[in-house]
Amino acid sequence: MNIQIFGSPKSFDSKKAERWFKERRIKYQYIDLKSKGLSPREYQAVRRCVPFEELVDTKCRAYEELYMAYITPAAREEKLLDYPELFLAPIVRNGKEATVGYKPEIWEKWE
Repeated sequence: MNIQIFGSPKSFDSKKAERWFKERRIKYQYIDLKSKGLSPREYQAVRRCVPFEELVDTKCRAYEELYMAYITPAAREEKLLDYPELFLAPIVRNGKEATVGYKPEIWEKWE
């Protein structure tokens, strides 16, 4: 397994995800989502598994400030890559598979 956790230091779900993998002694790579974001290729890999609506935090301040609800879908995806604070955390990847949020029931199937 090649686990990557894209998380936020303030996100409780990110901390729970880290703890879940630590308790099972599964090695993972942690990436700070707010400072590093996702590369376009990483984003496309996640996007294949997760619908756009599940990736975006509609409750964050940046969502309203950038008028995300009122722009075209193509422009939304572009803004999402430019403003990583719009992503919901954690995004957990295992090769070509990905989840958003705390989903231990799916992670167990990866083992």
